[in-house]
Amino acid sequence: MQDELLTIGRFARLCRLSVKQLRHYDDMGLLAPIRVDASSGYRYYASEQARDALTIALLREMDLPLSVIAQALAAEPERRAQILRGERDRLAERISRDQARVEMLERLAEGGLPGYEVTMSREPERRLAVVRAACTPAEIGEKVEECAGRLLPVLGKAGIGWEPPLWGLYPLDLEERMEIAIGAQTLQGEGAPGLEFEVLPGGSVAETVHIGPYAQLPLAYNALFAAIHERGLRPQAPVREAYLVGPAEAPQEELMTRLIIPIQEGMA
Repeated sequence: MQDELLTIGRFARLCRLSVKQLRHYDDMGLLAPIRVDASSGYRYYASEQARDALTIALLREMDLPLSVIAQALAAEPERRAQILRGERDRLAERISRDQARVEMLERLAEGGLPGYEVTMSREPERRLAVVRAACTPAEIGEKVEECAGRLLPVLGKAGIGWEPPLWGLYPLDLEERMEIAIGAQTLQGEGAPGLEFEVLPGGSVAETVHIGPYAQLPLAYNALFAAIHERGLRPQAPVREAYLVGPAEAPQEELMTRLIIPIQEGMA
């Protein structure tokens, strides 16, 4: 039987891998040798294992976690396709985030830190009809779109009139898992399935306006929070975004978003 198998060194060369990689795959339970010599500990592989070894190497080159690769190799074809498509979607999302960062860095490189006019003002009390969602920071854009898609049909079906713009409500800290809400100001209406009403109290706020893609909102928040802390003020939740000009009305470069943070005197 040993003559029909390949030593770990020959198998490694066949698959264009290192012996160290093959040993690691064995330790992780990804690709076990066909036979291990009881006395010497030498590992032996069959040539038909080359496809799995090459697949593992290919997926690792794409930065897929070993745990995900193990699931994919053990799964039936349909489930394997689902796993790989899930990783594809996560990669596409990461590329999108990285592209947004590239654009922000380019903007900073060309013009320095953008100048935002931050003003201290009074915000009136507002009654919003809202829908909520839980998400990670990376999912905010997707969940905002999803919430708006839920909110407007419910308002229309219930015959509840509302006053533009749409509002976004966010926590002060973008935690790994958080709750956001999208709302519309209304003076009438009662709760409906999936719809709540929230009263935002009036009071002192710091605010600024961002013109441009939503991916560059961190630039505006940087200026806004800096101004708050420089004045010895304390920011309060929820952070509010008013979408004065949205994606349906203008290209990305012309989107207009009003950022509002309630404030209190004195630092925490």
